[in-house]
Parts: sequence; structure tokens; C-alpha cells
Amino acid sequence: MMAPMARAATTSDVFNAIAEPQRREILLLLRAGERPVTELAQELGMTQPGASKHLRVLREVGLVRDRKAGKQRLYGLDARGLRPVHEWTGGFERFWNESFDRLDAYVQDIKQARQEGRN
Repeated sequence: MMAPMARAATTSDVFNAIAEPQRREILLLLRAGERPVTELAQELGMTQPGASKHLRVLREVGLVRDRKAGKQRLYGLDARGLRPVHEWTGGFERFWNESFDRLDAYVQDIKQARQEGRN
């Protein structure tokens, strides 16, 4: 009974879709431009059906688009689908900035202590 629920969540939620490492890898590969599924599968060391399954999930959550080019289908990145992730992580930015500010202050203290020690 639980399996269909988990599957539905994966295909409808961008966070669940990118939780899978191979799907994140596909997105990284597509940053360079459109690729056919055969190339993606080869690059990832997986079967074509396996790569197709991942691409289908990514397409369903709006991260990948596809188009027909002659006999093959090309997959491309649609980074607009990552907006919810960006907005969510953006809420943590101030914590990173505070950490960098503290690190910068620490480095300045060390530099000052060294200079005072030399004089």
C-alpha cells in the first residue's frame, strides 16, 4: 500500500525528485546543453530504460523538457523548476553570511595578532 504513495510524491515534488543522486547528476549534465537519453545513460553508466525513468520523473516536476529532433528525442534543463528549491534555501542565506562574517573577523584577528607579535 505504501509504495504508490512514495512514488506519487517523487513524481509530483521537485524536492523528492532531486533527492535522488542520479537525477541530480542528470541535471548537472544537462547544464551543458541538450542531450539524447542514450548519451545520458552512457555518461551515467546506467541502462537506457533506467535513464528514461529518471528523465520522466524530472520532466513531470518541470525540471526537464524534451523535444523531437529527427529520430531522437533531446532532453534539456528547465531550471525554472528549481525555483521552489532556490526560494527555500534562500531562507538560510543569512546563516551562511553570518558564518562567513565570523570567519572573516577571526582571520582579521589572527592577522592583527601576528603583526603585533612581530613588532
